[in-house]
Amino acid sequence: MMKKGETMEMTIFNTAKHRLETINIEITDENSTWFKDSINTNAVSIITDFEDGLLIKQYNYNYPMWFNDVSRADIGHNRQKAQTLLKSEY
Repeated sequence: MMKKGETMEMTIFNTAKHRLETINIEITDENSTWFKDSINTNAVSIITDFEDGLLIKQYNYNYPMWFNDVSRADIGHNRQKAQTLLKSEY
């Protein structure tokens, strides 16, 4: 479970390298946007700026996906644009 303000180890899917990786990340209000209003398990739950890229987590049990050279600002902190990025990888 992702919690605000805690540094945690997390397994993610790196879309640039097409493989799983383990990272250490701190989720804060400064680097993340939370979406709490969906009952759809495939909806985006959080987007986080991380190491010159964007980490996107859904409500389901899929690994969060990291996209290189994209930021929350680039997609306007928008859930639908984050969802479009996810769909581009499936």
